[in-house]
Formats: sequence, structure tokens, C-alpha cells
Amino acid sequence: MGQPQSGILPDSSRHAAFLTFRLLAGEEASGRVRQAAASLPAMNAEVAAMDRAAGLVSVIAFGAAAWDALYPAARPEGLAPFQAFADGERRAPATEADVLLHLRADRRDLVFALTRRLRQAMGDAATVIEEVHGFRNFDSRDLTGFVDGTENPQGVEERSEVALVSEGQFAGGSFVNVQRYVHDLTRWESLPVREQEDIIARTKEDDVEYPSDQKPPTAHIKRVSIEVDGESLKLLRHSMPYGTADEHGLYFIAYAGRPDSFSRMLEAMIVADDAGHYDHLMDYTRAVTGATFFAPPLETLATG
Repeated sequence: MGQPQSGILPDSSRHAAFLTFRLLAGEEASGRVRQAAASLPAMNAEVAAMDRAAGLVSVIAFGAAAWDALYPAARPEGLAPFQAFADGERRAPATEADVLLHLRADRRDLVFALTRRLRQAMGDAATVIEEVHGFRNFDSRDLTGFVDGTENPQGVEERSEVALVSEGQFAGGSFVNVQRYVHDLTRWESLPVREQEDIIARTKEDDVEYPSDQKPPTAHIKRVSIEVDGESLKLLRHSMPYGTADEHGLYFIAYAGRPDSFSRMLEAMIVADDAGHYDHLMDYTRAVTGATFFAPPLETLATG
């Protein structure tokens, strides 16, 4: 298996930066972005050396259209544009993004320093669409007050099985999905705690999952529990809260070794089933972005 990029498998960090870019047309721009991507591991190592305990790690990933311009010789099987979903007022839109940069560490200054270096390396070959800075909220809680990422796989071996492509030319790479959610915390916080817990299917204070027979069919945990051919679909999440006093929410980011895991979960959240059940958490938050990328293994990046 190829070597995964440094930001995929490690445990959560205190700070993160999420940047999406639009790639300019033409071979000159593609060549410059390839070179910047190839230099990212060395840049990461140089900045990380300032404080190794801070755990600075990074991922650069590319959307379907950009991949063909950057690495035309071969394409990861299953890499496709983000699949949008809509049902009534619930929306999961697909938004433009060619390149994703995901940096994280326990020191924000190191994240900022590496962000600037990579941005300078790209120059005018790519323009920033969005830049979002995430932070750890108390004991890894979403702004809704619930612990986020409880179901994440644990340990390097299990995380690798979930997050990385296991075979073929792009083994060690990962499919990445991102969405930026804006929460309506005023409405959410007006709910009694027990009602919030029923929407999530987990207790708020001590983070205990409801027994299977007590999970409402509209609960978040229930809706994202998907089985395909008897196998439970899993993701490795590195989502983080973000925002200001006026607009805030969750920057969702998930890594997977197969391309369809996230889209199946998202469909179950947004689109009501035959009984009219959907994820009732969607009544209190809305997705404003959605994009899919592939994070190639280091061997592919090095060809830039």
C-alpha cells in the first residue's frame, strides 16, 4: 500500500484550516499546483519542526474535474463530483471546488504558517473559494453540545481500514467529502435536553448511545447507520466547529476508502423514506457547501 498523507489517520487536533480552491485553466496553472502539492510534505516537516509536540499534519486533495487536469494518466476509480440531495426544505448542495487543503495541529500559528507557505507556492494558479478555521470545542463537542466523532474508528489499523483505499494504483489514498453546516442554535437551544437527545439518539452530558430498540427512526445516529451487503459503512471524521458570533456551525469532513459511503449516509439524512422518516437534526442546521475530493498517496504527490 502507498503511504497516506500525514493528516488522514492521526487523532483529532485543537485547530484546523479548511481551504477550497478553484484551479485556473491551462497546463501552466496545473503544473504549478502539482509542484505545490509535491512540496507540501517537505513544507509540513519544516514548519512542524518548530514544535513537534503540536502535531502539525496536512492533506491536499483534488476534485474530479481538477484531477483530470492535474494527473491525466490515471484516475481513482469512483472519483466523481459531489452528489447533491434535496427533499422539501432540506438541501445538501453541490458547490464548486477543485482543490482542498486540510491542515491541523494543536497550535494555530503553525497551521497559519503552513497555510501561507502552500498558498504562496500555488501563486495565481489557484484562487481561494473559501477559507474556514475550525477549533476544538470543550471536550470535542459540536456547538449543539453533543460529543462529535464518537463513532470514529480507533487505532491506526482500524482507521486505515476505514479511511484508505486498500488496493490498486491509488492504495493509501482516500476519498474526502466536505460540507459546511450553519446551525440555528437559537432554535436548537430552545428545545428541552431530552428532545435534543432523541434527535441525536445519544445522551448529551455523558455521551451514551441509546439502545437500538430505543432509537427513534428519525434520530441522527439511526439515519447514518447504513449496511451494504451486510457490512456497515464507516467514515473517519475530522469535523470541527467554526464560526463567529453571528454565523457558526460545523465544518464536516470525512475520509473513506470507498467512494460511496458518505453519499449513502447523506441521502438517508436528507431524503425521507417511504414512512416519511428523515434526520430531524436537519431541521436545525443547513448545509451551504458540498464537495468531493481524492487525497492521493504520497507517491502520487511526488510525481508533481
